[in-house]
Amino acid sequence: MHHGGHVARPASILADLEQVAQAATMRENFDVIVIGGSVAGLSAALITGRSRRSVLVVDAGEPRNAPAAGVHNLLGREGVAPAELTRIGRDEVAAYGVEVTAGRVVAASATAGTDTDPVGFSVTLDSGRVVTARRLVVASGAVDVLPDVPGLAEQWGRGVVHCPFCHGWEIRDRRIGVLVTTPNGAHQVQMFRALSDRVTAFVTDPDLLDDTARSAFRARGVAVVEGPVARVLSTDGVLTGVELGSGEVVPLDALAAASTAEPRVAFLEGLGLRAEDVVVNGFRVGGGLTVDVTGQTGVRGVWAAGNVTSPMVTVIASAAAGTQAGAAVHGDLVQADIAAALAAAADRSVPTGQSTR
Repeated sequence: MHHGGHVARPASILADLEQVAQAATMRENFDVIVIGGSVAGLSAALITGRSRRSVLVVDAGEPRNAPAAGVHNLLGREGVAPAELTRIGRDEVAAYGVEVTAGRVVAASATAGTDTDPVGFSVTLDSGRVVTARRLVVASGAVDVLPDVPGLAEQWGRGVVHCPFCHGWEIRDRRIGVLVTTPNGAHQVQMFRALSDRVTAFVTDPDLLDDTARSAFRARGVAVVEGPVARVLSTDGVLTGVELGSGEVVPLDALAAASTAEPRVAFLEGLGLRAEDVVVNGFRVGGGLTVDVTGQTGVRGVWAAGNVTSPMVTVIASAAAGTQAGAAVHGDLVQADIAAALAAAADRSVPTGQSTR
């Protein structure tokens, strides 16, 4: 049975797990270090912990979805608060001996490894603590860089939203404004138009809309206001509308705006890993680490998952990517363990005084 996210286990197993957890707190060398303790990172930690790997999760406590009231499209946990989901996840990984520590990774570098497993890493935390690992999973997420409109940032994730799938149901049939600041803005307008028939497009630059987009707006009854938006208006913490450059106020219940999602990857410079631009319809929407289908980056022994790889990855997709990366890491370590065992067996088979070379 499940109680508060915990799985009931026999007392002897729980005692063993407690001993593992206590030993982990003293450890400075791990099989796996996971950088980032939100959904992607905790999912990677869960599957590697369950595979009996020693795992450290380093979490700076700055999840991208922190401003949101709830996580949506997450089957089985629909609407759960982001902080509550993290708490549940931390409890679950702790049951398998995973250590979670608060901190920010400031540097990562390659180490010599061993003869049979030449891959290894050193990670420095902002506290000065240095830990080492055989493999890394980067799940450090991204930061939303917002349009420079006064009052907008204060409402981000609440009255100001960006994703119709994440926030659309909650603002259905309301007065929705969409701030068109990129060539992809017309598409965003129509996504929110599917949720309400009271949608206004605030177009900061007329060149952002072609004739096809304008015709589609007219056909769907979308109002268009051209010119700058001076500020986002709120009363008692609740968004009430926007003020235009002319001073006119347009009442609204919600405003959609596009951000640029910049991945947190500065600490990877020492590994030669850098984010690549993520481009949609010819326009840069953010950056991300390039990974293969398992989540492995271009650096041997380093995997990545979640928004650090793409701005568009949702919570449930981040969990899947973290699980995939963790499974691949464990499989890679199994191969390294086999190589080490074969080498040890070969050494034992060589008579004393003879060289293996």
